Parts: sequence; structure tokens; C-alpha cells
Amino acid sequence: MHVDDTGEPGRTVTTDRLLDAAENAFLRAEFNLVRPLLRRIENEFGTPTADDAAARYAVLRCALAARADNWPEAVRRCPSSEDLECAATGVVHTLAVSALRRLGEDGLHADAGTAALAIVLWAYLLHEEDLGDFRGLLTGRRGTPVPDELWKEARRHLLGRITDLLHALDVRSGRDVIAAWETAWAAERLVADEVVPSEAGSDGLIPLEHAARHLVRDGRHLALLDAYTARHPDPGTWTADSPDHRACADVVARALAQRGRDRVAAAEWSEALADFSTAARLGRSLDAGEQAAVLRAGKNVGRSLTGRDYSPIARIHGLELAHTLLAEKSSLAPELAAELVRQGRRVLDSDPVQSRNRFARALAVSPRDRDARSGLDDHLRADLLLAVDGTQPRERIRVDAVKDLLRRDPDCVAARRWLQDHYVAQAVTAASGGRTSRARSAVRGALRYSGDEGPYGEELVDNLLVDLLVGAGRFTEDERTRARLERRVGLMSTAVDIAGPADDRVREERIRAVLELAEHLEADASPSDVIELFLRDHMPTGVSARFDQTVETAYLRRAQAREKEGDLGGARRDRACAERLGAGLLDQGVLFGPAPGSRCPDDLGQDPLF
Repeated sequence: MHVDDTGEPGRTVTTDRLLDAAENAFLRAEFNLVRPLLRRIENEFGTPTADDAAARYAVLRCALAARADNWPEAVRRCPSSEDLECAATGVVHTLAVSALRRLGEDGLHADAGTAALAIVLWAYLLHEEDLGDFRGLLTGRRGTPVPDELWKEARRHLLGRITDLLHALDVRSGRDVIAAWETAWAAERLVADEVVPSEAGSDGLIPLEHAARHLVRDGRHLALLDAYTARHPDPGTWTADSPDHRACADVVARALAQRGRDRVAAAEWSEALADFSTAARLGRSLDAGEQAAVLRAGKNVGRSLTGRDYSPIARIHGLELAHTLLAEKSSLAPELAAELVRQGRRVLDSDPVQSRNRFARALAVSPRDRDARSGLDDHLRADLLLAVDGTQPRERIRVDAVKDLLRRDPDCVAARRWLQDHYVAQAVTAASGGRTSRARSAVRGALRYSGDEGPYGEELVDNLLVDLLVGAGRFTEDERTRARLERRVGLMSTAVDIAGPADDRVREERIRAVLELAEHLEADASPSDVIELFLRDHMPTGVSARFDQTVETAYLRRAQAREKEGDLGGARRDRACAERLGAGLLDQGVLFGPAPGSRCPDDLGQDPLF
């Protein structure tokens, strides 16, 4: 008679029979036989690869590692819930009990691997469909069948004990509901293989999005939001495309929408709208029920039935949120615009900036709102009056806005006066830059808004433009600076170009402007500045003896300075220019020099004929 090494006569040794023998030895607590049997499997057949045999082998190896207190090895070898069905239930039960006992030991409240192992094993054993025939195992050990009521009670009791233990360990470690082992335990009981022991970490036994989805599915959306807010305190930064929120944006958005509906039912209007707004920012498209809740919250936010709790700020903010969420719901736009107009009127005098912003926003929300337009027009009229009086910068007002106001209110004197001043300034600026055609066009604009119906002939326009340039060059004695004097000379030169040399009045204005600038430069600037003004050819020699004397003195002073610096050639040329200027010869032509009427040839580096 042939007896194989398993102790059974006349049977061929196979991997399955050796595994049977190892499982039986383990259940009989003959642990000294289990390891040799597993080693024989490896030696004769290699490590099992078939699904059933591999799972049974892994569970035995896992159980032996746990018995040797090598829990990292046990965690690594733990198979999936589906593979556990192939293993002996008794071995699985023994391993599950060992894992649970280990978790109960002091200092192991953070051993995520052992917790994951215990959760996977007990979720399998206590599955509603009794996948591993745990009830049959108990029946075999009792010797009698386990009645239905007793089985249900025992199962409920075990589930509760495990839940309580995991909850206590969560509290001791300070884990929130998202990372809680209790959450992973509940998720694994509903969906197998949520927990993978070999992937368990300190931040949770299951992925964040899985934990969040389970909490929402379990009706614990408030607990999820409390924990999530503790992790990310500023809901204003929660967006679907943010790396911090992308993984579970849809689940958190669903939880927010649910809490929003709860808050609407509790008449917490502002809080509800904030939740719906954050949910939308996380990518949620509100369904019909959620949109109805937003509409209800928008109609009631910031006010109560008695009117005593009316809060304009809360109402405007809430209506803004509701309007954004329900842009297609036109019923909220008029309400928001009316509230904005009401508050704009309320702070019209006390806070003009806020009032203006309220009216502008109301008009953006409801473009045809007459009250909002009227409020903005009132602000613009006040600004125009201040600008015309010179107490407020003109640049703060837009031309198009004034023209629009004048179309609505043709009798607005301040608007006409502002536009007239605007085109006058534009004409002066354009003329100073040599853009005569544009300057004339601006003069016509000023005439049009002054009430003159035209026609605007070129002579009339040019005369008015010259008058504007002369007027722009005037200033008080306190305003006398080099920059103003320089600008005045430029304006008068432009005026002479437009009026022509025959206009003595304008020509005299330019002479006066050049002379005053020369005297200012003589007193406060260098001789070269006076000479540079002379070389611009604004005034011919012989027109003003004072001017000629000022320029002659400048040449002499610069000659003295050049002599001190050792520039004898430059000093000689300056003295020569001064002598010719004193003799009245500088307007005469020179051989190979500048054209007649130009300034001192020596100053240009050319030697004169005489």
C-alpha cells in the first residue's frame, strides 16, 4: 500500500491536496506541520499561480506571518475579498481574530496595515450573503445549526463591536471622518475591495474620493463637509480645477448641494446660497430641485416676514449669488437691480463711490432699468459741475458718457460746458503738436457744443483757434516757471503760423513771450540755454533791443566760462558772435555758411567771411 506524505494512502500528491493538509493542520493548531507542507509545495510545484491555489496559499502564509507576529508580512500577503472565498473559512477567521486582538493592544491605534487587514477579513466574514459560510463554520463548532435570529443578533453584535473599536482608535489618533478607519470599515462592507491592506497609509485606508462618496451615500454629508472644511478652511478657494480639490470635487459639490437644500428648508438663506455657489464652482450643474431652492433663497435672503431683520448687504450679496446661479431666471434680475438702486439712493451723499457702484451694477444686471440710469446720470451731473468749476480733474470723466448724457438730457448745461472745454483743450494740444487739421476739427466741436449752429468757416475757426492758443499761454505770476514760459513760446509760435505774419497782435504776443523766457533763463539758467533759445529763430535780431542785449550777454558769459576751462577756440567764436550781434550783423549771410536769416555761423562751427 502506497502512503503519500500527507498521510493518506494510495493518493497522488498534488498542490490542492497539500493545501488541504496544511489548512487542516492549521485548524488543528498543528502549526509545526503547516510550514513544511507549504515548503514542499514550493519545492515540488513552485509557488501556486492558479487563482484558487494561489489564494489559499497566500492566506496560509498570511496567517503564519501573523502568528509569528510579522504583521507587515501578513499585510503584504493578504489577498482580495474575492480571493478569500477560495480559502478555508476557519483559517480566515483565526487570522481575523488575531488582527482584531492586535488592534486592541496599546500603542497600535495608528497601525494602518493591521487595521486594513482586520477590516477586509471581517467584512468578508460578516457579509450579508455569508460569502465564506461563516455561519456554517459556527454550526460545525457548535454541533448544531445556528438559528436565524441568533445568527442575525450575533452578526449585528460583532459588527457593532468592531465599529466601536475602530471608532475608539480613530478618536485616539485624531483622525477626521474622511481618514477614519470606521469610514473605511463601512465602505468595505458595502463595496468589496475598497480597502487594500498593502496600500493603506496614515492619510486613510481608502482614497479620499472613495471615503467622501461613501459618506455622502451614507447620509453623512454634514460630517464630510465639516472634515473637508477643517482641511481647507477657505471655501472661496474650492474650485474644480484646483489640484487640492480635483479628486473629489463632484462628491463635495453633491454634499454642498444637499446641505444647501437642508438650509433652505431651515430658512438659512444666505448660508444656503453660499453652499450652492461653492457647489457650482466645484463643477456641479444644479438640478431642477436645487434651482428651485436657489430661487426661493434668493427671494427671501436678507429679509424676514416682520421686516426687522432686513439686511441690505446680505440681501444684495445673496441676490448676486442667486442671479449668477440662475442667470436664465429673469425674475431675480429686477429684484437685484431694485435693491441695488435702493441702496445707491440711500448712500448717495454719504458714500458717493459706493452709490455709483450700486447704480452701475444695477444697470449691468438690468440694462433697461431707468432708476439705475437716472442714478448714474445724477452722479455724472455732479462730477461735471465739479470739473467745470475746477475742483475735480476733468480726466476722470469719459467723453462718451457725457455725450450719452447730453442725448438723454439736451438741456444739461454742465455737460455742454464740459464738452466745450474738452474740445478747447483738444484743439490747443493738437495745434501745439503741429496737427492743425485736427485742431480745427476740435474747434468746430467746441463751437457746436457752445450752441453756435454754424456754418463754421475756416477763417472763423482759425481766428478762434488763435485766440485759444493765446489764452492758453496766459498764467498768473505765481505760476511763472520755465516750463510754463517754454509752453507759452511754443503756443505763440503756433498762433503766428496759423494767423500769418500780418497779424501784429499775435506777433507781439510771441515777442513778449520770447523776451520773458530769455530773461527768465538769464536769471535762473545757463548762458547756453539763452543761446539755444536765440538759435530757435523765434525772433529776428533788431526787433527787441532787450532781447539782443540778453543774447549778447549770454555769449560773453559763455566765452568767459570757456576761457576758464581752456576752450580758447570756443571762447573766441562766442566773442565773435557777441560782437556781430552788437553790430547788428548776424542776419547777414556768410560764405559757405547757413542760409540768410539763420543764426551765428560761428556757433555752428563755420568760419565767417569777415
